[in-house]
Parts: sequence; structure tokens; C-alpha cells
Amino acid sequence: MSPAARPIAPADRRFLTGLIGAPIAHSASPAMHERAAEALGAHCHYQLIEVAGAGREDLRLLLDGVRRLGFAGVNVTFPYKEAVISLLDDLSPGARAVGAVNTVVVRDGRLIGHNTDTTGFARAIAGLVRDPAQSRVAVIGAGGVGKAIAFALAEIGVSDIRIFDTDAAKATQLAGQIENRASAKVAGSVEEAMRGVTGVVNGSPVGMLPNRGTPVPEALLHGDLWVADAVYTPLWTPLLNAAKERGAEVMTGRELAIYQAADAFELFTGLKPSAIEMGNAFDAVMAKRYAKVNAA
Repeated sequence: MSPAARPIAPADRRFLTGLIGAPIAHSASPAMHERAAEALGAHCHYQLIEVAGAGREDLRLLLDGVRRLGFAGVNVTFPYKEAVISLLDDLSPGARAVGAVNTVVVRDGRLIGHNTDTTGFARAIAGLVRDPAQSRVAVIGAGGVGKAIAFALAEIGVSDIRIFDTDAAKATQLAGQIENRASAKVAGSVEEAMRGVTGVVNGSPVGMLPNRGTPVPEALLHGDLWVADAVYTPLWTPLLNAAKERGAEVMTGRELAIYQAADAFELFTGLKPSAIEMGNAFDAVMAKRYAKVNAA
């Protein structure tokens, strides 16, 4: 439906939301949230707020603007998922446990932090982790996304989680956070993390454009593994391409992107979105992006 022909949504079904982070020009979130609202007869404007190198005071001013300017809420992405926590009025139990926030909801002038990376990843990964109690999973990266992934794996019953981060202190902290939920071990190297695992998840930014690296050496990949990557720009990262070539079952960042967005949309609006509609919007963004790349 063209914008001119689209009926105007009533005031209580119009929402201003957005995303804070950097770099975010590539984000599919505006398309997903706006399509979800349209399918429900509502209207959503999703504003990208790209701010690189923001310090605490910069973030405080940004969030104060969100509080005052009529936003229903905002998503938060790299590199601010942990930095925003101390600036919020309250946290959901899940966000408090994880220690990272990707969704900030405005309620009665208060900013409430949530983590839909955790709930979204738990939904996305269910098809790969068929026997959680017998699964041994390596998590690469212990930042905001890696934390959410580790908690999601523990939540669905994965009994053995190995964590590697180039910052060993982060890996140690995360292992301590989930030790009462699953057996969590800190690995001193990717090779150690990968020893004997049934699956691996990249929760680091390695492989996100313009980076073309891979967090796991190709020699460690094989057909008895499943491999998931939270990165979706590009959708097929060097890690996933190498894993597929080695015969591994793979999952792109598509499902995580869709499900975390669906859970965030519901928190912002109180409306339950169609994951199918959001997926269609995501796919359209990806198709347009790859068409440009192929034409270049």
C-alpha cells in the first residue's frame, strides 16, 4: 500500500521508536518494525540514532531525549548495551541477570531496560539444539551479544558452555554469571573452546562488515558441528561460508534479528507482531543490499 493510500492510524496506535549505536546505517530494524506496525493497522516510525564514541554524558543526554520526546522506546546495539545500564531507572529481571540491555522501554517517564537478544536467540536456536542436555556449545565473544547468547543457551537447558573472549576478564565474568544455570568454562583460546563441542555461536563483531575476518579457524570446523552467527551484515559471514563448505549445519543472523525485533516491538507497543511480516521486511532489505553489491 502506498503511503498516500494508507489509512492514518489512531493516536494510541502510533509509535516513535529507534536504535542507538554505531555503525547502524545497515540496520534492518526500521523496515522490520515499520512493517510489523503496518500489518497491525498501526504506524511506527523507527529512527536510527547513530552516535560513535559516545561517553556516559552523551548517552545520558540521548536517553533523556528519548524520555522527553515521545518515544515508546529504543533499541540499543554495539557498543552501548552495557554502558546504558547505569543510566536507566530500572531493569527487567532478565536484563539484570545478563548485565546487558538491547531494549529500553519508556513507561510513565521512566526508562526500563530489557534484553530481547536473550529471548530472541532462545527462540531462534531451538531448531539446532535438539538435545540440550547432551549439547556442548562454544560461545565466541562475551560482550553484550555473547552474554545474551550464553544465558539463552543455559535457559534452554544446554549443560556445557565454553566461553572465549580476547578479553579473558569478560569471559570469566560471564562464566560466573551463568554458573548456577549451566556448567560454564572459560577457554584460553578458540581451539580450547572448540574441543569436543557439538555447536558454536559467534557472539562477537568479527565478520561484520567491513571486517572480513572469522572468529573460528576453518580447520576447526567439520560436518558434525552446527554453527550459528549473530552477525547479519553480511548474512553469510566468512565463518558460515567456511562451515557450510565443511558440511556443518548453519544458522545465519536472520532468525536472531527477527525474533529479538519481534520481542522488542511487543514491549514497545503492547501489540504482538507477525514474525513472518518482520521476516519478509528483513529479507527485502537483504535482497536490496545484495542487489546493490552485485551491481557494483
